[in-house]
Amino acid sequence: MLEHKKHNPLIALLGAAALFVSVPTIAAAAAATSPAAAEAPAAAAPAAAEESSTSSASGGHGKITVSSMFMQAVPVVKAVMIGLILASVISWTILVIKLMFFAKLNKSSNNYLEAFRGARSIADINRISTSDEFAGNPMADMAAVATEEIQISKQAGLQVSGEHRDSTLHRASSSINAVQAGLAKRLSGGLTFLASTGSIGPFVGLFGTVYGIMNSFIGIADSGTTNLAVVAPGIAEALLATGIGLAAAIPAVVMYNIFNTSIAAYGTRSEQFVSELMNSLSRQLDKGA
Repeated sequence: MLEHKKHNPLIALLGAAALFVSVPTIAAAAAATSPAAAEAPAAAAPAAAEESSTSSASGGHGKITVSSMFMQAVPVVKAVMIGLILASVISWTILVIKLMFFAKLNKSSNNYLEAFRGARSIADINRISTSDEFAGNPMADMAAVATEEIQISKQAGLQVSGEHRDSTLHRASSSINAVQAGLAKRLSGGLTFLASTGSIGPFVGLFGTVYGIMNSFIGIADSGTTNLAVVAPGIAEALLATGIGLAAAIPAVVMYNIFNTSIAAYGTRSEQFVSELMNSLSRQLDKGA
């Protein structure tokens, strides 16, 4: 027991010496580790700055919507969009007007044909055709000019029947052809605008897109950054011009085809009426009317 107590001071002394020797080593290790720890925040600082820059660039545009893209577009692209929107509005206006026109025209023509087929003389045909009820109807106009030509010939003392029947019908047919020539122009009103919008609308929109993308690339060169968040809004604004161009052109082409079909159908119907009218006039002249 006494020996053990004598060894305790020696052990304590040796432990203190070992601790004293190890302190510089620990301090050196801590010093070596400290630059790396300091370097980490320094390296993170540029990344944070870049992230902040990206965030501010994208935050400048905010949420991208159609209205924001339009408002932020460059003047040339904005002018293209406005022009295409106006063309689209005019096209839809023509659609409404034409649909109402053809609905009214077909209804009026049906009523006129019913009244025409009930006429018993050239005078009856003329009276029905010149009535206010059918004013402006193309079929009524054809019958009116044909019967008026016959009545004028009779008033001039010309023979309208017998051997002069063919010449009378020829004059009546010429009057009908004059009305038909004006009918084609009357029915096709507005179709030229629809055809133009449908054919050049996509190209006008593409021009706006090309100009807008070119402007975006110039902005990339000036800013010296290729960050997508910086250039994406400008490219989106440019692509919107093509979208509006297609939105204006596609309905215009569809409308043009619909109205072309309607005009062709009414043209066929008017040709059939002309044949029916000439047969009716021929019968009346053979009766000596």
